[in-house]
Amino acid sequence: MLIYKVFYKNFILKKAELLGVLLERRKDMRGKSQIESGLKWAKLTFGRLVKDTQSIFVVPNELKVKDETKWLFDKGILNKEEYLEMMKGIEREMKGKEG
Repeated sequence: MLIYKVFYKNFILKKAELLGVLLERRKDMRGKSQIESGLKWAKLTFGRLVKDTQSIFVVPNELKVKDETKWLFDKGILNKEEYLEMMKGIEREMKGKEG
């Protein structure tokens, strides 16, 4: 599964801030690169939250998901808080299986 972490450039604080995460399930990018596909989707989804959509950028990341954790990704679009909570849950689950 491919995830896109969506950030925007905060020029006042001089740093990037996480807007949310997009979860890509499809394999076919319809002739676009991962960056192009994710950036277009990110601007459509999160564009209303920022003044300048040109300040939005994405960081694609491949995520290996086991069958028992796929239910976590049913939503497809996560805001910052949902993403952080989901990652905490995955970490707890991984630690529980290791021990």
